[in-house]
Amino acid sequence: MAPSVTHVSGTVTGDVEVRFTDSGVAVCRFRLTQTPTQWDAAAQQWRDGTPIRYVCTAWRDLARNATESLTDGVNVLVTGRITEIRDNALYLSVDELGISLRQRIAYTETSLPSPAAAAPISPTASVASVAAPAAAQPVGVGAGGPAAGQAGGPPAWWERRRATGWHHPAARTPADVGP
Repeated sequence: MAPSVTHVSGTVTGDVEVRFTDSGVAVCRFRLTQTPTQWDAAAQQWRDGTPIRYVCTAWRDLARNATESLTDGVNVLVTGRITEIRDNALYLSVDELGISLRQRIAYTETSLPSPAAAAPISPTASVASVAAPAAAQPVGVGAGGPAAGQAGGPPAWWERRRATGWHHPAARTPADVGP
């Protein structure tokens, strides 16, 4: 019988551990807690159910990326195969892993490039002259990213919406909609 594939949404609990096999293959392990919610008809409200604990194992590039990206308290979405049930925990071999966007914004390496990445480099330009404009950029979008309205940066409405905390989508003005 083939192992069952499951999809889990939960919170990383604790640190991500990474190790390498004798042949240099990366293996990471992290703990995940899923707390299902249940509707309590008598109280007319949602209640947290019994937490389900997982021990997740990822291999190779996924292990390297997970080690760099995951921290305690991050909500993730995991697709994997149940390999074992032991010590009140389900053990998963992770096939796919993603950060949940329900409670946070995730930036990718390509979504907001740094100004230095977009700046043309001439053969006579020094490293200091290319890095200098990045230091002069206003902070607010991300680490070293271009400011709102600048080339390679988010549109001005993005920064305005982000500054207000992303609340009240119905209160958007035509200027907030963008081009």
